[in-house]
Parts: sequence; structure tokens; C-alpha cells
Amino acid sequence: MFIVNSYPLAIILCFITMLCWGSWGNTQKLAGKTWRYELFYWDYVIGVLLLALIFAFTLGSTGEGGRSFLVDIKQADWSNIGSAFLGGIIFNASNILLSTAIAIAGMSVAFPVGVGLALVLGVIINYIGSQKGDPVFLFLGVGLVTVAIILNALAYKKASSSKQKVTTKGILVAVLAGVLMSFFYRFVAASMDLDNFVSPAAGKMTPYTAVVVFSIGVFASNFVFNTILMKKPINGEPVKYKEYFKGKFSIHLVGILGGIIWGIGNSLNLIAAGKAGAAISYGLGQGATLVAALWGVFIWKEFKQVKGVSGLLAAMFVLFALGIAFIIYAGS
Repeated sequence: MFIVNSYPLAIILCFITMLCWGSWGNTQKLAGKTWRYELFYWDYVIGVLLLALIFAFTLGSTGEGGRSFLVDIKQADWSNIGSAFLGGIIFNASNILLSTAIAIAGMSVAFPVGVGLALVLGVIINYIGSQKGDPVFLFLGVGLVTVAIILNALAYKKASSSKQKVTTKGILVAVLAGVLMSFFYRFVAASMDLDNFVSPAAGKMTPYTAVVVFSIGVFASNFVFNTILMKKPINGEPVKYKEYFKGKFSIHLVGILGGIIWGIGNSLNLIAAGKAGAAISYGLGQGATLVAALWGVFIWKEFKQVKGVSGLLAAMFVLFALGIAFIIYAGS
């Protein structure tokens, strides 16, 4: 299977993760013009699973190092399979809760609380599980990225034309989403032998196999989580399954593309974790929030003609760049 053998390559893959995780939301924005989020999300999870299987039977089954996908899944312990599967369930729950928090409290509250908390707790949890990198520079970098996320949220708040009331419920949902999101990666990483992808320990899985099991967990749990969301939507009327099958083929492809983009980032991030360490890979990947901000600024023109945000945006990008530099240096 394809294995990362150098730290610089691992960092490049983490940057691709950042781009993918920060860009898949564009497909939701495109589909959202004519397609409900609950229906889009079904195609999204299908795309995540499809990409995982493609990688497993290509990059994960060629080359001399490691175990091929089918061989690996047959020898995996059920405890490790269960860990990666649980990671998928936790991720799906956190992703849907974050969307709920955005609908209740707005992006300016949901993102700094949810994603900021997920970033800080996730790096701590993953560093405890796999202690790679200098903790001082690692957490300094994480702190700077967190401040950048908060500045991003303040900019969105200024740009928002609605005066959305911040409720205790919205904050609590965002906190719960952030806490759950901080744990999903560790469960997936724990199912793999991060110290040796070439000859993984018996019972452990390669990253390609772990991602497939994780993606099955996301897909299976969606029958519970998204069904509830469809029957009791955050906004609008309840959605029925028959509406999904009435959608045009092109609109389904947009959602599947969104899942594939996110899935590419997730796979490459876990592949890079063997060399960079889980904490550094996860921390760099979660910088995706700032990539999404770049799309908002330069493509979607979300801050066009909004006064008082240029300074916030400039400070955000400077702190983000410094934070990323510290995180990279921590593992060098």
C-alpha cells in the first residue's frame, strides 16, 4: 500500500486535508439553492463511503509495504473494527449537531465554540494517545489557530444582516458538537498501528481499512441521525424519503462530490498521521475553518461592502499562518 515515508510529504498531505475539509462545504452551498440540507447529507455520506472504498482497493492494495485491504480487514480484531466504527458514529453525530448549532445560534457562535473546542480538545486527546512532536510549539500553534477562528467568527457576525439571538440552547449544542468532534479522530487512530504502517501489529488496521470501517459507521448511523433530522428539521417542513428519489441526477452528484472531497482529506490525514503523529495531523486538518473563510472572502464575496472587517480578516490570516508554522515546526 502507499505509505508516507517523510515528514515533509506528511505535511503536504495534511495541507491537502485542510483544503478538502475547508472546501467540501461549497458543494452544500451550491446544492442548497434547490435542495434541502437533509437530502444533500445523504449524498454526502454516500460520497464519503465511496471514496473510502476506492482508496482501499487502489492505494491501499498496491505496493510492497503494509497489508492489502482485504487481507487487513480479515485479520483485524473486532475491538479495533469497533473503535473505527464508533469513530464514524461520533463524527456523524457531531457534524449534525454543529449544523444544528449554526441554525440556532448562528455561525459567529457555533464555529468558535464548536470547532474551536474540537481543535483544542482534539489535539490534547490525540497527543496523549500518540505523543509525537514538541508539545510547547504544538499547543502554541493550536492556540494561535483558535484565536484566528474566533476572529473569523467575529467577522461573520459583522457581516450577518440578521440579528440572531444567542440562546443558551444554541451554545450548549455547539459545546456538545465540539466535544464529540474532538473524540472521533482518536477512536479511528486507536484502531491503527501508527508506529508501523509497513508491518502493522496483528489485529490492528492500516489507515485505508480504518477509513472504510469509519465511513461505514458514518453511513449506518445516518439512518438514525438524519432520519430524526428529516422528521424534525431545524428549519422548514419535515422531509420525506420519497423527495430524495425525486432529485435530479446532477443534484445527487453534487452531494456525492462533497463527500468525496471530504473523504480525500480524511484518508490523506490518517495516512500522514503515521509520520506526523495524530495530534499534528488532526491540528493541521482542523485549520480547514480558515480555508472555508478564504472561499467566503474571495469566491462567495460574503464580506463585500461590509465595514469594519478588513482588520479582523487580516489579523485572522496572519495568526492562522503563524499557528500553522508552529504546528509544523513542532513535528520537525
